[in-house]
Amino acid sequence: MARHLVVQNRTRQVVLGRDIVLADRWWARLRGLLGRRGLLDGEGLLLGPCHAVHMLGMRFPLDVLLLDRSGTVTALYAGLAPGRRTRWHREAVWALEMRTATIDASGTTIGDTIDWRQA
Repeated sequence: MARHLVVQNRTRQVVLGRDIVLADRWWARLRGLLGRRGLLDGEGLLLGPCHAVHMLGMRFPLDVLLLDRSGTVTALYAGLAPGRRTRWHREAVWALEMRTATIDASGTTIGDTIDWRQA
């Protein structure tokens, strides 16, 4: 059963998503967002553990944040296109995949702290 989260940028006091699915098990991480045609505002996926993201088989671009163990943004990829991938980030433990333009709209940047709670 999917677990849904509310994710916020604590540094900027802005909600990044109110319907973020937690993918912290093998099958959920493997499936990711494959098969989806897009994301609605506030939807996304939090993958863990995760050091990199690939967009093979995806139909739409995503904004991706890579977070360390404490939830600090260590890397960000705005508008990561289908067929592309992030580089591998040793310090990353989580990847947050969101609708394109979420990074710009929220002002999120490297060093911001992201946290989440059960929806």
